[in-house]
Amino acid sequence: MRRSGWDKRVRRAADLAERFAYAQEILAFYGEVLRLQQKIAEEISAPPASPEANAPFRVRLDLIDAGRHLSALLSLVEQKGTAKLSEEAKIVRGLAPEQQREILQKYLAGEAGPHGFFARALLQPYAECLAATAILSPPAGDRFACPVCEARPQAAVLHPEGDGGKRFLLCSFCLTEWEFRRILCPACGEENHQKLPRYSAEDLETVRVEACDTCHFYLKSIDLTVDGLAVPLVDEVASVPLDLWATEHGYKKIEPNLMGF
Repeated sequence: MRRSGWDKRVRRAADLAERFAYAQEILAFYGEVLRLQQKIAEEISAPPASPEANAPFRVRLDLIDAGRHLSALLSLVEQKGTAKLSEEAKIVRGLAPEQQREILQKYLAGEAGPHGFFARALLQPYAECLAATAILSPPAGDRFACPVCEARPQAAVLHPEGDGGKRFLLCSFCLTEWEFRRILCPACGEENHQKLPRYSAEDLETVRVEACDTCHFYLKSIDLTVDGLAVPLVDEVASVPLDLWATEHGYKKIEPNLMGF
């Protein structure tokens, strides 16, 4: 399994914001969120050992510590987020501390709700930090959910190997990557390549849509054999036109990214 760092993500967001005018606004905001997440990650102490070590992954995340950073996230969103997110931030700020904690708890329980962005943004650094300590054997068979935290994949990643590439899925929560077959739908398991169309745009040669005509879900794949400088988490956000194409053609994303696409 593979993992990468926050600093590369921050730099990549800035680089792509300069390259793609259509994504400049969203990448500028995402870059600010990444900087805050990086700051949180740098302040996280070592994950607990016993007795929490044997508890389920999501139970081990420190909600109290994560809550310390909520005010900073709300201020960032109020100042630089979209109008919709800014309004949501004001609502969350007005909640009692117990209600704010409940937003994080519900997200971990799989109930994202209307304020899921804030929970995901705050908890993601903690999830990645804890996932880095996971010692897992290579999955036996195909895993359609993350082998560490059980979240659905946000994207696929093609890493160079030999004369070709090997496909991995990128977890939408703890950001772990795990190996996955090239010709296989990550949503329903369809194996017929004729039912697994792909779409790419000329100016986005690193990223493509991988869809399924059986379940009508899709995700985007970032090809590191084409551009080794790509950062999957960021390049996936920057390729908004591909999401628009997929939606217009009746496909639904397996798991939206943090920016909601």
